[in-house]
Amino acid sequence: MKREDLRNIAIIAHVDHGKTTLVDEMLKQGGVFRSNQAVADRVMDSNDLERERGITILAKNTAAHWKDTKINIVDTPGHADFSGEVERILKMVSGVLLLVDSFEGAMPQTRFVLQKALEMGHQIIVVVNKVDRPDARPLEVVDEVLELLIELGATDEQLDSPILFCSGREGTASLTPDEKGVDLAPLFDKILEQIPAPEGEEEEPLQMLVSSIDYNDFVGRIGIGRVERGVIRQNEELSICNYHHPETIRKGRVQALFAIEGLNRVPITEAKVGDIVAFSGIENVTIGETLCAADTPEPLPFVKISEPTLEMNFMVNNSPFAGREGKFVTSRHLRDRLMRELLKDVSLRVEEGETADTFKVAGRGEMHLSILIETMRREGYEFAVSMPHVLYKEIDGKKCEPIEHVFIDVPDDCVGAVVERLGSRKGEMLTMEPNGSRMKLEYLVPARGLIGYKSDFLTATRGEGIMNSIFHGYEPYKGEIPGRSSGSLIAFETGEAVTYGLFNAQERGALFIDAGVPVYEGMIVGMNPKGDDIAVNVCKRKHVTNMRASGSDEALRLVPPKRLSLEESIEFIAPDELIEVTPTNIRLRKRILDNSQRLREAAKLKQ
Repeated sequence: MKREDLRNIAIIAHVDHGKTTLVDEMLKQGGVFRSNQAVADRVMDSNDLERERGITILAKNTAAHWKDTKINIVDTPGHADFSGEVERILKMVSGVLLLVDSFEGAMPQTRFVLQKALEMGHQIIVVVNKVDRPDARPLEVVDEVLELLIELGATDEQLDSPILFCSGREGTASLTPDEKGVDLAPLFDKILEQIPAPEGEEEEPLQMLVSSIDYNDFVGRIGIGRVERGVIRQNEELSICNYHHPETIRKGRVQALFAIEGLNRVPITEAKVGDIVAFSGIENVTIGETLCAADTPEPLPFVKISEPTLEMNFMVNNSPFAGREGKFVTSRHLRDRLMRELLKDVSLRVEEGETADTFKVAGRGEMHLSILIETMRREGYEFAVSMPHVLYKEIDGKKCEPIEHVFIDVPDDCVGAVVERLGSRKGEMLTMEPNGSRMKLEYLVPARGLIGYKSDFLTATRGEGIMNSIFHGYEPYKGEIPGRSSGSLIAFETGEAVTYGLFNAQERGALFIDAGVPVYEGMIVGMNPKGDDIAVNVCKRKHVTNMRASGSDEALRLVPPKRLSLEESIEFIAPDELIEVTPTNIRLRKRILDNSQRLREAAKLKQ
């Protein structure tokens, strides 16, 4: 049976190429909003972090209507750290819109997701977006996309994919770059024409793969998936099974069933083959499980998600300021929250640490882990995290490490500085070619060589460089990489930072704090460019005497402090340092807070 009244598509693209903006316009023109309704920009980026950063983190479902056909649309993240989201979402759809910027062309993250879509045999529609850019080069970009499709082993059918030229912001599409579009009708028509309608046996027993999980405080866990076979009905008894653990079968009932219409979930009583639906009522349902008819448990295979490559320790905060600012501070709170995250994030891994209040959390990259930390912090959690380290593997008896494929675009006069720094971080250059007044470089760099490199890179390129990376694979260990070249300025005693103490400390390096900030012994208050750790007394006050001298009472001028964001803090810390994360503050500190004890430990290590 073919469902001609339905199409399921995903939109894939690199960060910032305009996916979410295009979905906005598709919803407006697909009749989701009233003509006079006030609609926010990037309506699909529903979470605060996504709005602030301008990136999509979670894949989301929506639906528009065109000519009596319902089009289910999945907006996917563009950042490689969230590719676990994309890999499983592709199981729900029959085709993809490949969105590329009319100036930047096919970028690395596009490549990764496109490869997965091609492997699944999905039909592709190429959309060259932002054709209204003054520096647009649409025809060259089309050639780049075709080269990429050939390189990734696309079939003849996939190579003949239709190409459209869009402006997501204007809400227009056309079949040639010279012709200015009026609306998105050409895009909708191509979706109906090119993307195959879902097929399946409606009379056969039910099969539905759970591809996504949501959570709601009122109904608990909500599963989202596509009906592959049969019909799913509300309150009907089902078998829940897993392809990788066929022996574990349990029974359950779907208490509520929802169809996705625009941005809302509409209650329904049944759904047929091809429908993407949300359901609640089945406890502990997880991604990758199959809902089957009660008497025929036949699990569907689930895509294997790529392994995490980076690990950090999350631990209970034990600083002198512990428990002052957070709502959830114990190891039980931390464990429960991390386990809850595992239920919906398939590319995350959590294990017990060496001590009862430490957990090893492994993810796909620095950004993947920093988003988790930021989300927990906003929810009221208080904890400490360590410096990230890569996960090694033993392959054929050799120690191997994760390697990143790095794509760099920098001004001509900055190439030398970038090549020198990546060389010292064991980077191996693959290509180097001019691109106007800029230079494009490709490197294979060990993942640990990229930890802490971003701020260095932006400084070397005066903020003009663009760097993107995707996971390449595991290769034999490349040898030692020199660590951080700068040292830390450490608070000598507990108290409140004062102007006089900070004025004397700022001669030693850049400060991270202002006057009036409470500090404790062992807290990092600044950076020493010379490489050694120095204890400074930022709480030191000027002794009051009855002597006066010209010039001694002049105002003390402080250099404005450098305020580190969470990502910058993760890049900055050394192995013997921690980040204290609370809902209101991010503090850096030494693992050993006592100055004399820390010096004794350092002396022992030198021996």
